[in-house]
Amino acid sequence: MKFLKWLLIIIALLVVSLAVIAFFLPKTSHVERSITINATQDAVFNQVNSFKNFNQWSPWADKDPNATYSYSGPEAGVGNKMSWSSDKPEVGQGSQEIIESQYPKKVKTKLLFGDDPNPGFATFSIEEISFDQTRLTWSFDADFSESLVGRYFGLMMDSMLGPDYEKGLSRLRQLLEN
Repeated sequence: MKFLKWLLIIIALLVVSLAVIAFFLPKTSHVERSITINATQDAVFNQVNSFKNFNQWSPWADKDPNATYSYSGPEAGVGNKMSWSSDKPEVGQGSQEIIESQYPKKVKTKLLFGDDPNPGFATFSIEEISFDQTRLTWSFDADFSESLVGRYFGLMMDSMLGPDYEKGLSRLRQLLEN
């Protein structure tokens, strides 16, 4: 009985300690990857300003070939939306909608994952290096200020999302250069 009492005290102290530590963790998370593509700024912009070709270069499309996708809104630009559903947890369910489109330099999307009401935001920043060479930066920002557990998750965001962004950018470069 004494052992059980001490075990419960230790568990309670551990939970309280983790909660207190979470208050000091960053409230936001930022992931960013860049690539140089031998294509015009216009070509890069048109590719990321619509979800119609997203799965040709998306790092997540191969993870579940049986995932279902639906598209709504205009063909491109603000309001263009893609929703997906998969039984595989690494793909899951969610939606992504273009909320800002500034030709030819920037496309920003709002992402919702599963039942989480807190959105994440992905941004494509497109910089012309020369007429036929463009630097594309793909970033993701999330705000975990309301979620203490999310703050711990935010610490791992770069290592979890970064490799997928690198793969997606590489596939996009291959698509545009061929």
